[in-house]
Amino acid sequence: MPLPSGTAVVVLDTGTRRGLVDSAYNERRSQCEKVSALFGVPALRDVTSVDLAARAGELDDIARPRASHVISENERTSEAAEALARGDATRMGELMDASCASLRDDFEVSSEALDKMVACARRVDGCYGARMTGAGFGGCAVALVESGAAASLAKVAAESYHETTAHNAQVYVCTATDGAGIEA
Repeated sequence: MPLPSGTAVVVLDTGTRRGLVDSAYNERRSQCEKVSALFGVPALRDVTSVDLAARAGELDDIARPRASHVISENERTSEAAEALARGDATRMGELMDASCASLRDDFEVSSEALDKMVACARRVDGCYGARMTGAGFGGCAVALVESGAAASLAKVAAESYHETTAHNAQVYVCTATDGAGIEA
């Protein structure tokens, strides 16, 4: 899917690195596999939010939000594809913001640095939405922004982030291009 017309992606590297990702990843995977087993399906992709709500009382206070994140993220991904197909940058940004909140609150894979970086990006006019990317616990965030505001977002977010964390961010303004292909 192409990005909506007039938008760019800004990659915001927090300058922090992940720690203990393997053990945390394995823990979350195990938690989600247990919920899949409860539902009798091979993976949470086969469970809807409605299914989860109907059986939420059968899940503990850790498994419920973990499953909620995975299920809602799958639903957001489908909706994001539809938003991109329509060229709807506003809706795409809302979905990015919702994903970020779910990664932080339900899946608990964010970090203080990522949360601050996303907040810095979101305060800049022209930012549709922002979220962490990758495995979490440090690393990068991405923001969808109006093309004309991308340079400003890069500068302001990096400066604000440094003021609040003392970390130096690396920021990259990206534009979408066609993927690899064969030249004629």
